[in-house]
Amino acid sequence: MYPEYMVAPIRQDLTEAGFEQLMSPEEVEAALKPASGTVLVAVNSVCGCAAAKARPALKMALSSSDKKPAKLVTVFAGMETEAVAKVREHMLPYPPSSPSIALFKDGELVHMIERYHIEGNDLMRIVDNLQGAFAEYC
Repeated sequence: MYPEYMVAPIRQDLTEAGFEQLMSPEEVEAALKPASGTVLVAVNSVCGCAAAKARPALKMALSSSDKKPAKLVTVFAGMETEAVAKVREHMLPYPPSSPSIALFKDGELVHMIERYHIEGNDLMRIVDNLQGAFAEYC
């Protein structure tokens, strides 16, 4: 686990953009229950690709899309381990990765962006990927 003073501004980057920070497995289950509509889940991280690509791509895609998920939530890898583990159960069969971004519709995983899609990609390609998923599922 990281010191909270270190992750607080990183959490704030997404919460200021409208993401709800999920802190427990129960909060994850409530957010991803069947008939919950579209839910975008960001697995946040302290790594450089989260700072340089994942969080900026999320904010850009959301600010410039006509269609958007009904709910935005985030968990923080390396911090609330039980909440992160519960999110990752919902992301199966994809292996754990952080950062990562998942779109759920009525509790079902419909779109996944893994770490290797983030760190090995141009920022605008990630934005386009997200906007395409929003257009299709939201």
